[in-house]
Amino acid sequence: MAEKVVRIMKSPKQIRNIAICAHIDHGKTTFSDNLLAGAGMMSEELAGKACALDFHDDEQERGITIDSASVSMVHTVDETEYLINLIDTPGHVDFGGDVTRAMRAVDGAIVLSCAVEGIMPQTETVLRQALKERVKPTLFINKVDRLIKEVKLTPEAMQEKFMNIIKSVNKLITEIGEKEYGEKWNTDVVGGSVAFGSAFHNWALSLPYMKKKGITFKDIIDAYEKGGDAYKELAKKAPIHEVILDMVVEHLPNPVDAQAYRIPKIWHGEMDSEDGKSLQACDPNGPLFFVITKIVVDPQAGEISAGRLFSGTMSKGTEVFLNRSNTEGRVQQVFIYNGAKREIVDNTPAGNIIGVAGLKSFPGETVTLKKSEPFEQITHIFEPVITKGIEATKPSDLPKLIEVLRTVQKEDPNIVIEINEETGEQLMHGMGELHLEVIENRIKSEKGIEVKTSPPIVVYRETATKVSQEVEGKSPNKHNKFYFTVEPLDDNIYKAIKEKKVPEMRTKKKDFALRDQFIELGMDSKEAANVVDIYNGNIMVNNVKGEVHIGEIMEMVLDMFEDVMNGGPLAKEPCTKLRVNFNDVKLHEDAIHRGPAQVYPAVRESIRGAISTAAPVLLEPLQIMQLEAPVEFMGELSKLIGNKRGQLLDMNQETAQVVAKAKMPVGEMFGFSSDLRSATGGRGTSSLVDQMFERLPGELQDKIQKQIKERKGLTDAMLGVK
Repeated sequence: MAEKVVRIMKSPKQIRNIAICAHIDHGKTTFSDNLLAGAGMMSEELAGKACALDFHDDEQERGITIDSASVSMVHTVDETEYLINLIDTPGHVDFGGDVTRAMRAVDGAIVLSCAVEGIMPQTETVLRQALKERVKPTLFINKVDRLIKEVKLTPEAMQEKFMNIIKSVNKLITEIGEKEYGEKWNTDVVGGSVAFGSAFHNWALSLPYMKKKGITFKDIIDAYEKGGDAYKELAKKAPIHEVILDMVVEHLPNPVDAQAYRIPKIWHGEMDSEDGKSLQACDPNGPLFFVITKIVVDPQAGEISAGRLFSGTMSKGTEVFLNRSNTEGRVQQVFIYNGAKREIVDNTPAGNIIGVAGLKSFPGETVTLKKSEPFEQITHIFEPVITKGIEATKPSDLPKLIEVLRTVQKEDPNIVIEINEETGEQLMHGMGELHLEVIENRIKSEKGIEVKTSPPIVVYRETATKVSQEVEGKSPNKHNKFYFTVEPLDDNIYKAIKEKKVPEMRTKKKDFALRDQFIELGMDSKEAANVVDIYNGNIMVNNVKGEVHIGEIMEMVLDMFEDVMNGGPLAKEPCTKLRVNFNDVKLHEDAIHRGPAQVYPAVRESIRGAISTAAPVLLEPLQIMQLEAPVEFMGELSKLIGNKRGQLLDMNQETAQVVAKAKMPVGEMFGFSSDLRSATGGRGTSSLVDQMFERLPGELQDKIQKQIKERKGLTDAMLGVK
């Protein structure tokens, strides 16, 4: 089998790199199993029950996918063989970072939707993640057997249900997608980019397939009405892998076609350069560009960096350069995926999803032969908002724990590990309680370290509410002076950064496209050309004129701008929605008197001082949750939302279910899942729709600030508060 994979890898037009994504419990892993079995990569008896792509014990136990998993399979259409590299991604929102990273590696996605539940909040989130990376979606409506057996719908009612799901998906694609892709990428039943079926019972249908094989929808209903095992015939007549993989080959792009329009979106180098041309053409003979999207730590092989090879050919023994960490490395082995197993090969050409061993790196890294422009950073739609302190039960385990925490952060970059040298505390920031619980259990069971964790802590943000005074920062030797003001960032610009329409990065000179974007968002044209850094939802504008040596100190100024944005003057929480203006600077003539030891403290003091005069406030994280429960618990839901300082946005009754949307402060949501279960007799469910930061109510500002300072052991002197 591996020889077949290696052979097709060399024909990029016959490759499809795809991800499977959906709301939790809509059947993705069962679906992937069946595709694998159909392509001869695992036994048919086990398909749908083995969950071959849920490798970890906790995934098997909880029955959910926590890590994305890569597999490769070969599928033949009209006597042409195609290589399909597939990534199965998690559906639970706490593990959504894995979906975002998988989207960097693929060009197409199969979005699964449950025929009974329809479009859910996570379906919308995964579509957002796909379209943000210019990944083309197709649709599979799963669990059709439930509509026939449980809901007992007539064929007409079923058709209507399908049409509603397709309409909702297309509406989302049009709204979320960029102008030129939104409508063009709508899914279409007649064209064949929509299929429906049952992953559990191993059958699927699409309109072209029905025509080709002469199957009608009535055959499906008859099979279920006969009872017994009659439905098993369907898996023979319309096997799921054949229908779906035909759709993939027909409707999802190959790497050559996809890179032509994806590269300008995810790589910000010069398109006319040798690198740019090779990337857009997916040229196996061009310069090497490999983007790591996942790291798996294998006990035998060490760190395996999996990702997408966009340009060039990856060979074992290649000396490479890691652009974000600015280090060199050597590729010891190259792997391809044969089913879910790794096979060692000598080299692989551009356009494939591969693994390499020997690199010490992290997801999001761009690997090249020499220093080059890296790919845009991979950013997740939601930020980590919950934190736990973690420590080893035995002090002797501390060095091992720090090593393990660093590994954990590589395997799941949505866990942000912060090791505070001053206070000696280790913090894990995650997407939600389940996320942190899973990581904690893995540290105990897989890494064998006994740990204890603090109760969960919420991460707040700091921002300014008015224009500050101009504040002077002096260097310790008194020879250099820096002048900064700070003001709230314009709503339009902040929104564009948060929606990833404006990339977060240190800008390059003469980046006219970015300048025009800022002008379009309402910024003055001179100022738009002076934006020098976009960082975590904040921007810095350089208004300094006529200073000869500014080029030499600019990188240091940006380092400190980013440092203050990571920890503001109120309680060292990250800053957001700030515009920092660098207005003037007086520098010593002699370079030796304006080194980092002089520049860093002066810039930090000046920016912090300016924020302190701009009426700073704390923002708290809020999540918009969709809650569902049987109608009789409507009153209980309202009460639960009220008790948690939540705000009910919308409540609808759908048949016997009630669906509520509420805006809830994360600080009040610890233990929310169990509260929801006990309030609804175990029948309530919740899912995350959106996340934002809003001003913490006035009466809580001082109380929360004091709590954070006490927890962090901060004094006013440490915060630079005079």
